[in-house]
Amino acid sequence: MKIAKNTVVTVQYKLSDAQNNLIEDGRQPMVYLHGGYENTLPKIEEELDGKEVGYENTIQIEPDDAFGDYDPNLVKVEPRSRLPEPLEVGMQFEGMPDGESDDEAMIFTVTDIAEDKVVLDGNHPLAGMALRFELKVLEVREATDEEIAHEHVHGAHGHHHGDEDDEGDAGDQFRTQPIH
Repeated sequence: MKIAKNTVVTVQYKLSDAQNNLIEDGRQPMVYLHGGYENTLPKIEEELDGKEVGYENTIQIEPDDAFGDYDPNLVKVEPRSRLPEPLEVGMQFEGMPDGESDDEAMIFTVTDIAEDKVVLDGNHPLAGMALRFELKVLEVREATDEEIAHEHVHGAHGHHHGDEDDEGDAGDQFRTQPIH
């Protein structure tokens, strides 16, 4: 079966930066609903469209087609007293960009902690980076009507809606607290 709109694609991948420094080894395959549902990067969908099981290729995706350029305006320094304890580098909080009251809330990651200040970065961790994906198509199947309606994959490696077998993936959720 060829990869086309409304197929579920299972891809083994390895993610590196443009200098081949490993970012993610892809031990778990990526499983996504193909066809513009924003379940993976558009350039990956473009590369895999029309391909079949066994297809392999390495592609490089520039920042504009991945997670955008790094925006220094999305870095903010907040008083430590405004954030909950215990506080660790890597924790994430929901907040608003400075001076942007009409924008949607975004996720900020704690990147540095000083005695009385905390640095929060609203950029995606891969912003500003060219990314190299080694891709191998492992499986292609037709999506179910429910997957198409929900615009994502269900079942193994996909999204669950409170299935009785769903034990939850501890650690997969953001640890978030609102900041003002």
